[in-house]
Amino acid sequence: MAFVTRFSPSPTGRLHRGHAFSALTAWRAARETGGGFLLRIEDIDPTRCKPEFEVAILEDLSWLGLDWDGPVRRQSDHPDDYAAVINDLNGRGLLYRCFRTRKDILDAIGDAPHGPVEAARPGPHPAEEEAALLAGGRPFAWRLSLDRAREALGDAWDALAFVEEGRGPEGERGRVKARPETAGDVVLARKDAGTAYHVAVTHDDALQGVSHVIRGEDLFEATHVQVLIQALMGWPTPTYRHHRLLVGPDGRRYAKRDRSVTLAELRAGGLTPAALRAELGV
Repeated sequence: MAFVTRFSPSPTGRLHRGHAFSALTAWRAARETGGGFLLRIEDIDPTRCKPEFEVAILEDLSWLGLDWDGPVRRQSDHPDDYAAVINDLNGRGLLYRCFRTRKDILDAIGDAPHGPVEAARPGPHPAEEEAALLAGGRPFAWRLSLDRAREALGDAWDALAFVEEGRGPEGERGRVKARPETAGDVVLARKDAGTAYHVAVTHDDALQGVSHVIRGEDLFEATHVQVLIQALMGWPTPTYRHHRLLVGPDGRRYAKRDRSVTLAELRAGGLTPAALRAELGV
């Protein structure tokens, strides 16, 4: 199987050292194997993603000296692809409407006798209640029913697994049994956003022939849900390679929300790509 990996940032801010480390790690792995390196813009959140940040991403990656194979895939250009996945899963009875707000779910977690995992599986509303909520125009999300998914997969449920070539937060490596139940009944679509991250990323990895997903260990837990979706849709499961997260002088990992120093700021300060690569060890 050909080695194909990708870097898939969301244009919600400028890239920082952590992004550079992840992009360079994936790019180097692809080039050292003679494989493919893809660039994907994951911009399905219309409220946070901005065109100017996408332009900045391309500038930063070019400054780093990275190249990619084929055209850039922009997820906002393909809503029908993801809607087809939602319709497929819904048509098979694997989804249910959930009208509960985030506060409702958090309150349920606080009251739940079995802890947050059970509370994160609210289950369908009674038929009459659902009909009334629909008639009243209440917004809702489509949740994936773990109970129905388990029933649909049968014995294949217990065989859900993925290969980890890097390391998980607890040192997981090699063949890892997937535990989608730890995430509960995840949201796969909302009224204000046609699809959720889990649907778009698994669809695109399958479509683009991604054989290896190389990303930060903060996304390790998401892998368990994504393996389930891959199984339900009949898509191949890539090999995963989760890498360490970079932290700043204060011990906190680099993050956009914390206004980490951006690559643009480093560039303006005179840092060269070679110097940054040496600093990052890639």
